[in-house]
Parts: sequence; C-alpha cells; structure tokens
Amino acid sequence: MTVASLTAVQSALLAEWLPGAHLVHDHSWGLVGTTVLQLQWRGEHYIAKAGDACDHHIARELRAHREWLGPWVRSGRAPHLVHADADAKLLVTVYLPGQLVQGHPAEYTPDTYRQAGRLLAQLHGQAAVEDNSFEARQQRKVLACLDLPHAIPATVEERIRRIVAAWPTPSSRCVPTHGDWQPRNWLVDNGVIKVIDLGRADLRPASTDLLRLAAQQFSVRPELERAFLDGYGDDPREPAAWQRQLLAEAVGTAIWAHQVGDELFEQQGHRMIQQALGAATPRGEGSSCGRSVLFRRSLIR
Repeated sequence: MTVASLTAVQSALLAEWLPGAHLVHDHSWGLVGTTVLQLQWRGEHYIAKAGDACDHHIARELRAHREWLGPWVRSGRAPHLVHADADAKLLVTVYLPGQLVQGHPAEYTPDTYRQAGRLLAQLHGQAAVEDNSFEARQQRKVLACLDLPHAIPATVEERIRRIVAAWPTPSSRCVPTHGDWQPRNWLVDNGVIKVIDLGRADLRPASTDLLRLAAQQFSVRPELERAFLDGYGDDPREPAAWQRQLLAEAVGTAIWAHQVGDELFEQQGHRMIQQALGAATPRGEGSSCGRSVLFRRSLIR
C-alpha cells in the first residue's frame, strides 16, 4: 500500500502493524495536513490517522484515547486504539461502524442530541482542574489571530480588538473536552450515536463544547438544544465567559477558514462574529435585538 501523503516512517510502521493491509477509502479532508485512511486487514477494518510535520492534532487524540475515552470505548461509542507512535504522528484504531450524522436525517432528531448530551456529560465528568491561564490564553489567541491575513472589515476588527483587550481573565474550571462537538464528528448506527475525531481534545471549560452547536443546529432548531441539555443534565454556560467564548470562536472560525480557503465556513464565521458582537453590546450602547437567542437564553439560566 502506497499513500503519497504518508512519510516513509509512517508507511513503514503501517506495514509493520498491519502487514498486507489494503486501502478501502481515503477520508482525508484535504484542507489540513491530517491523512485519514480506512484500511482492511485480515478481514477487519481499521482507521489510520497520520499527521504532517506541522500537525498537533495526533498528540491530542492520543491523549484522549489514553486518558479519557475508556467509558465510551467500553460501551462501543468510540473507536478502540490498537497502535500508536507519537513521534511518527500516527495512530490506528478499529473502524467504528455507522453513518455520519451530518447530512443524515438523524441530524435534526432530538434523540440524537439527547444522546450527544449524555455522552458529553460522561466525558466532562471524568476530571476537573482549575486553570488560571485559560482566559488569558484565549485573549492572546484572538488578538494573534487578528494579526493574520483575513477578510474581517477594518471597523469590525477595531471593535473586536477593543472588546477583547478589555476582557477579564478569571480562573476557569477545565474538563476533558472533545473540541469539535458537532454532527460531522458523530456517527449514527441503528439509532445509537457514536463519536469520532478527537484531534482537538483538550482540557477546557465545559461550555466550549457547545460553541459549534450554538452556531449551527441550535440556532435554527431550539428543540435540539433543549434535548441536548436534557441529556447533559445541566447548562454549563456561565453568561460572561460564554460571551467571550462566542467571540473567540467566531474570530477563530472566520480567520482559519480564510487561511485554508473554505469560503462557506468563512461566511459562517462572519455571521458568528456579528452575532457575538450583538451579544457583546453593553446595555445602552445599541439595540439588544442583535443578541443571539442562545445568549439571551443562557442569561436567564
């Protein structure tokens, strides 16, 4: 098996781990330097994930597999890790059967989100640490992102910089998070929701795992948010921190998408910025109508 995107070391390791395996499908996005291959070996299917020289996702995924995914793996909700080499930026898991929830009828079924909420609560509940630097890192990251090439209008950028520079940096309670919690990383298998792609897993505030859903499915189908919170058992969003997270996520989305040339995702990022800025408008500085429904809802919880 020869795959051009693999290094010689990665190819050699795969040949050692799964000798004679053949490629079933290349699931790689092409937008980032991660190669995702579905392989067949001795009648079983596996997923091999390999990072390029700039990759930092494989290390995060390995940590998640080794420290946090046990409960999901034991219940068949996440893939089992079978081989890994952190230095080579390569891992192999057993293939997890199912169809992507994104684009499937299950994407807009409340039970999907109820299950997703339960699964996320299970992940978040495994550990918790107080982090005195998360908010400061978030602040620095947003300002650094704005120094990169982007298409955010100058007047909007100036406003964002002014808001972010004034952010407080309190301590945060951080838990194991998925980092990209949304239907494109969920599978549905006979009605059962499963989880893939832990390349952004890290210790963060629990609320950060709701950001992608807030910008997408929750914004158009409020009943999905209600089902999710019912499954999760609580609402982890603290209003002031959530407001900062919304803006940080919006800026990061717009600028990352601009960097990789994903125009649709970039447009979503710009919409998220406008919504977050509406939520960030202090009382008396403008109309409260710009606030997102989600943020208004989080304020009264």
